[in-house]
Amino acid sequence: MSTRTDLLRRLIAEALGTAFLLATVVGSGIMGEQLAGGNSAIALLANALATAAMLYVLIVWFEAISGAHFNPVVTLSMAARGDLAWKLAPAYILVQFVAAIAGVGIADAMFDLPIYWWSQHIRSGPSQWPSEFIATFGLIGLIWVGSRNRAKAVPALVASYIGAAYWFTASTSFANPAVTVARAMTNSFAGIRPLDVPAFVVAQTLGTIAAVTVFGWLVPVRRDSAAEVKSGISAIVAPES
Repeated sequence: MSTRTDLLRRLIAEALGTAFLLATVVGSGIMGEQLAGGNSAIALLANALATAAMLYVLIVWFEAISGAHFNPVVTLSMAARGDLAWKLAPAYILVQFVAAIAGVGIADAMFDLPIYWWSQHIRSGPSQWPSEFIATFGLIGLIWVGSRNRAKAVPALVASYIGAAYWFTASTSFANPAVTVARAMTNSFAGIRPLDVPAFVVAQTLGTIAAVTVFGWLVPVRRDSAAEVKSGISAIVAPES
């Protein structure tokens, strides 16, 4: 298989997975809100359960092809650990943002809502930003440790963590810059006001840096290993040629 074909397959897998993820996040939010009769708790529960279930499916579905990142900060943390070549990270991240935006449009279209209508959902304040820091810190830490020590459990671990973080964080755990930007483009239950996006992304970035620092110390990369560990979310190592 040529290097170019291999990269194309990885990027298509990332695009499909990210688009499905956003279609699920936004679509289940719309459906939950429509059926909940004004009960936000039930709408959020539906949103969280659907997202967690789809995350499990998507990671199992695409991990052997692209590593199933679907998240720029996951891609950056895997590059920092040496499981993805830095030269591939920009392509992964670009695809994740484009596919996330496409997934939002697909979700709104399925429910006959205006496509790419800026959200009016305010998500700002001192409770929101630490929530995004903590949500992202935990996600990256879980992936860093879990993909080394319990690789087969990573899909269930990530799905469970995000499902729980919908409820234990005030921000409902975006923990993903591509998701955050894309969700600004839907004026639905899952939306975020564009004005609030930069602070979320900053908090997510800081959470990633903190997680790589802390968990990189707790579970250091074994540079002297003859072969990279290739499992879980970090399954794909860049080709040498």
